[in-house]
Amino acid sequence: MGNVMRGMSTESKVNTENLDASLKGTEEDMVVVLQDYPSPEISEPIYRMGEKLKVVAQEANWWRVRSLQTGKENYIPGSHIARVYHGWLFEGVERQKAEELLLLPVNRVGSFLVRESTRERGLYSLSVRHRSIKHYRIFRLDNSWYYISPRLTFQCLEDMINHYSDSADGLCCVLTSPCLSGTSQPPDASLGAPPVVMRRNFDWKKVDRYKSCNDNVVSYGVRNSIAAYLSFAGDQDPSRMKSDNRKKKSKSLYVVPEHGLPNTDYDEDF
Repeated sequence: MGNVMRGMSTESKVNTENLDASLKGTEEDMVVVLQDYPSPEISEPIYRMGEKLKVVAQEANWWRVRSLQTGKENYIPGSHIARVYHGWLFEGVERQKAEELLLLPVNRVGSFLVRESTRERGLYSLSVRHRSIKHYRIFRLDNSWYYISPRLTFQCLEDMINHYSDSADGLCCVLTSPCLSGTSQPPDASLGAPPVVMRRNFDWKKVDRYKSCNDNVVSYGVRNSIAAYLSFAGDQDPSRMKSDNRKKKSKSLYVVPEHGLPNTDYDEDF
């Protein structure tokens, strides 16, 4: 998988063909509102900070966008929005604005975003919501691999996010979900509480014993689950399967020898 790159169209309309191939198939036409527009002092805002919008066209300093909630189209200044790639890569968002976005009620502990430096392209920082907002610099080697801690390097930002979504591995917490990816709407009370189903604990280590049980002891659904488990797992232990799956998720992880790089473990971004 190649390194994450992003492209910007200079034409009046958004042209997705000008984007780097590594971004195609992602949210290249998605932007997030950085501040209410218009300002509440002027009138009732059309768009609120943190709202995600679909880009229809870019016309000079104004963008025509469509609300994902109402489907209505309107214009918003380019200074009030930022492009979002992969759901978590925010273009041109400064540290303070990243904190404001992550502190919105829609986010939870572990919500995160990767922001590109406003001073120099190709430099990134990871911002994570925890007890407070934590910021980590993302460094880049000469071979274009990325790292936060020199102990671990990654071929691309996606692999880095995948790794820290499985394990905190030195960060303040595990990454749970991209910033603003949740929903702020309360659950519908009319749906009532979910039904409670009482069931016995199932011990997969004793699966051979369950295979010999008659239909009255083991239900049809459980017998199908056993058959599927035996088909896919073979003689593997379930805990080992879970560990193997996690290893497959980030294939381009490389552990750097301790003497390979200076010991600047997890520098916090300032």
